[in-house]
Amino acid sequence: MQTCWTDTHCHLDAGEFDADRDAVVERSRAAGVARVVIPGVCSANLQTVRDMAHRYGLHYALGLHPLYVERDAPDALQRLRAALETHGNDPRLVAVGEIGLDLFVKGLDVSIQERFYVAQLELAQEFGLPVVLHVRRSADQLLKHLRRIRVTGIAHAFNGSEQQAQTFVDLGFRLGFGGAMTFDRALQIRRLAKELPIEAIVLETDAPDIPPHWLYKTAEQRAAGERSRNEPAELPRIARELAQLRGMDIDTLARQTERNALAALPRLASQP
Repeated sequence: MQTCWTDTHCHLDAGEFDADRDAVVERSRAAGVARVVIPGVCSANLQTVRDMAHRYGLHYALGLHPLYVERDAPDALQRLRAALETHGNDPRLVAVGEIGLDLFVKGLDVSIQERFYVAQLELAQEFGLPVVLHVRRSADQLLKHLRRIRVTGIAHAFNGSEQQAQTFVDLGFRLGFGGAMTFDRALQIRRLAKELPIEAIVLETDAPDIPPHWLYKTAEQRAAGERSRNEPAELPRIARELAQLRGMDIDTLARQTERNALAALPRLASQP
């Protein structure tokens, strides 16, 4: 039997996939990636990610990404609520996401991000859905609100401290690890991937972003027009890096991370 994987975070609707999206999905299935979650990022793509999940037999989340909330439609939150009211019982809808805070990118209005984040936590709680969190130099601020608005889900592309990781886990979250973990110089991420309880870890690609080291292009290569596009078919090789870090058998890792993904996003079980 082929080992099966779950990619808990893939922006399959991104323009980078427009030319060969069908082939990308076919390659992921051939690689054993049985489940893929496509998160929403703005009010304009909420229907897009739903349509794409249904077209390919995948799953999706509906949410407003912190990098885009300032320039989203004035009624973005109302549009999100309407989408959740319409599709709230769709078994392929697994979470509210991608939501959160980004304190890395300069020039963004943090107060607007925080208002959208809190409102979406409240929507997730109201509709009984987990969340998929964008955590970029913002773990403590995210946790402050999670202590008050109790939801669970996944802290995507986690890159915080051990203490922050443990706090997320204590609140019922799983932590997403992907391509960044494959770089030898990513010492903190690799240490967490190795030492955290295996029950806390889910796998992701964040495709087309966060390519693993074997797809990475140098600044010179990028300046020359070369691009490094990640895709869900890379997940099994990313998983092998985690298995080596932890000294685990690859099939054992596949089974455990699948259980973790189903615990974090229970509606994933709607797909055999």
